[in-house]
Amino acid sequence: MARTESRSRRNLALLLAGAVHALSFAPGPLPELALPFVELFSLAVLAYAVFCAGTVRRAAGAAFLFGLGNFALGLYWIFISLHVYGGLAWPLAVAAVAILAAFEALYITLAAALARWLNAGRMPAPASLGRYLLVAAVWASAWTGAEWLRGTLFTGFPWMNIGYAHVDGVLAPWAPVLGVYGVAWLAAFAAGSVAMFAAAKDTRDDKTAAAVLGIAILTGLAGILLGHVDWAHPHGKTIIMRLVQGNVPQSEKFQPRLLWQGLATYTRLAALPPKAPDGAPNVVVMPETVLPVFQDQVAPDVWQQFIDIARNLNASLILGVPLHVRQGQSNRYTNSAIVVTPDSSARRIAAGDIAMHYDKHHLVPFGEYVPTGFRWFIDALRIPLGDFNRGAARQPVFDLAGQRIAPDICYEDVFGEEIIRSVRDSGTHGAGASILVNISNLGWFGNSWALRQDLQIARMRALETARPMMRATNTGMTAAISPKGVVRAQLPAMSKGVLDVEVQGMSGLTPYVRWGNLPVLIWTAFLLLLGLGLRRRR
Repeated sequence: MARTESRSRRNLALLLAGAVHALSFAPGPLPELALPFVELFSLAVLAYAVFCAGTVRRAAGAAFLFGLGNFALGLYWIFISLHVYGGLAWPLAVAAVAILAAFEALYITLAAALARWLNAGRMPAPASLGRYLLVAAVWASAWTGAEWLRGTLFTGFPWMNIGYAHVDGVLAPWAPVLGVYGVAWLAAFAAGSVAMFAAAKDTRDDKTAAAVLGIAILTGLAGILLGHVDWAHPHGKTIIMRLVQGNVPQSEKFQPRLLWQGLATYTRLAALPPKAPDGAPNVVVMPETVLPVFQDQVAPDVWQQFIDIARNLNASLILGVPLHVRQGQSNRYTNSAIVVTPDSSARRIAAGDIAMHYDKHHLVPFGEYVPTGFRWFIDALRIPLGDFNRGAARQPVFDLAGQRIAPDICYEDVFGEEIIRSVRDSGTHGAGASILVNISNLGWFGNSWALRQDLQIARMRALETARPMMRATNTGMTAAISPKGVVRAQLPAMSKGVLDVEVQGMSGLTPYVRWGNLPVLIWTAFLLLLGLGLRRRR
């Protein structure tokens, strides 16, 4: 009976540790500066359980409970999109979130089981510094490998990668060198070293474990030094960009009788006069699906309104529009960002003949394309525009106002290895981007954590590429982010407004832009193979 109660308390503690871990991916309710520490110490709870587990099975069970608490709370906002806006019955929506949380938790389970199996014996046990160091490194490598699989398999869903909890921490400057997976490795190593130090105190071998903890601290100190390195240099002159947030409720956005009301909101905000005579915007950015129907379903007069705004401001407009283009006997449908200039033709836009446009490459399963065998699930929802064609992996950037602007749409910014393609030079499409722009419509998720979590993700992309990231969203978070990942200005969520910001484009390639995830994956694989070799020897 006592053993059962003890196991129940332990299981509850792991679930709660996972839920606390979920709080570390965006500010609110916790402050920004607390997020890295909350992530490290809550993950250390899991690492401690794994290191001290008597069997691989117990380590896996502890990790599953932790992961379930982590993802069930951290991804709760999916319920809003499925039930409130998708029309799915609430029991089914709850079940869908629970199934997704359990599936995502399997990756954490895999990491813990692999780390415990390679360890070939429970910790703590008096050992050498090398042995302690390897245990922590194998734990970090198993975790990072699982994070990479989670971000790659089945088109990938790398939301809540632990690296995003550290955009305000001492590990953040490692992002331009190693990317988010490298930051995740360092964070997992630090959490493992904390757990090992706590476990080693039981054997009075804490001095050796403290040395491993000291190495983790040194990586943080090295991060502080890396923060003073300038990986890029200014490109061209500064420009003024206007970011528009219309706050059109998702419940109204796709209703035909309210469509024109939402469109009027965006045209009014985009056309606002500058606050100062020398503050006229060069580029105006509006969110994803500003016009929530295909471009050829509206009269050319609608497009003339946007052209007139461009002429009156003497600016270029970037806006999100679903495109329908006829290619011979076939049709192509894309979720796109298009450029409207003072010289654009309304009839050519309506026909889909647009000189500068970007077609979304990484589509959202269930939201933008239908996975094989899941048509029944899509039919149960009321999500419009749900089956698009995919754009090319590398497309031409927008050459506007002397800057090279690379757009990405919605949650594409969660895939750092894909964003860096637009920053690199291309033999086919020319020079890489000097400014990144993300256009999104997160209205599907209400005023939830999703908005703030996505802002943290965008900040990581700015750090990795050393490029400013401009975000224009329908309901939030619309923001201007510096190449150092600092939010320079932002609009409050769920509000109407424009953000006029002066932006300096950047040139130069960070190590991460040059090499991507390859160095971290090689390092991770090497350590796991080393752990495997030593396990066989033992």
